Amino acid sequence: MFQNVEIALGDLPDMEELEWQQLHPRYVRRMQAERIVVVMAALAASALPYLLLDGMFNSSIPLWLIVIVLAVPFLGWPLIAVPRRGYVIRDKDIIFKSGVVWRSVTAIPYNRVQHVETSNTPFDRKFGIANLKIFTAGGSGGDLQISGLGLETAEQLRIYILEKVGASIENH
Repeated sequence: MFQNVEIALGDLPDMEELEWQQLHPRYVRRMQAERIVVVMAALAASALPYLLLDGMFNSSIPLWLIVIVLAVPFLGWPLIAVPRRGYVIRDKDIIFKSGVVWRSVTAIPYNRVQHVETSNTPFDRKFGIANLKIFTAGGSGGDLQISGLGLETAEQLRIYILEKVGASIENH
C-alpha cells in the first residue's frame, strides 16, 4: 500500500552540512582564457575606427579605454563565481549549486534521468575540462549542466549516474 509519511521541517537535511565538491581548479583559468579572447576582439574592434579614419574619430574618452576598464571585472568574475559552484553526489540524486548574486540549487533524482552526456569545447580540452549534461523526463534540453569538471571526473559521474538509472529501472 502506498504511504506518504509526513516529515517534520527539523528532520530535513541542512544544505550547509553537505560536502560540496568543487569544480576543477583549472576551470577559472579556462574561463579567463576564453574571456581574454573576447577582450582582445573587443579591443581590436574598438581600435578599428581610429586606424581606419586616421585619427579623425575624436572622442573625449577613447573607446579602447572603456573596453580596458570593463575588461577588469569581466576577467575577474570567474575568480568570484567558480568557487561558489559545487555539486554533491548522493544515493538517490545529484545536487548542483551556483550563483553569486542570484543563487540556485538544483537536485536531480536519478529515477528522472533519461540521458547523460559529457562534452567539451577546444578551450575545455586545452585545460583538461569537461561538462556533464543530465537530461530528465519531460525536460527540454539539458536539465542540469555542470561545467568545469575534470575529464576523468565527468566520465566517472556519467557512468555512475547511468548505473544508478539502470538500477532504478530494474527496481520498478
